[in-house]
Amino acid sequence: MKVHKFPFSVAYADTDAGGIVYHGRYIEVAERARMQWLKGIDFPDGDVGFVVRELNIKYIKPLKLGEDFYVESQITKVGAASLGAEQKFVKDGDICAIININIAYIGSDLRPKRIPDNIMTKLS
Repeated sequence: MKVHKFPFSVAYADTDAGGIVYHGRYIEVAERARMQWLKGIDFPDGDVGFVVRELNIKYIKPLKLGEDFYVESQITKVGAASLGAEQKFVKDGDICAIININIAYIGSDLRPKRIPDNIMTKLS
């Protein structure tokens, strides 16, 4: 599966009083990266699309005010109605955090649904 890279710069709003990226901001930045990754995919009328089912974060190295980094997103597991993905926060070649996420595909009835073939083709 292809890798998607999303560049980001740390601003004051992303940090705590010590100038270190607040732990909850990693989830927000990862969501922006996923939105950019899925941009241009046409979901069938009425389908909700992908929603987060489970998320796990491992913090390795702090990111700080003014630093530039990117989020590298890649599918790690494909199921009929869900995807596993890994999102790495990378600065100067160093991995600062890793998010492992399980994403479910939800239909118009708000229940899990098989991921349409055209969407899987776009992601692979």
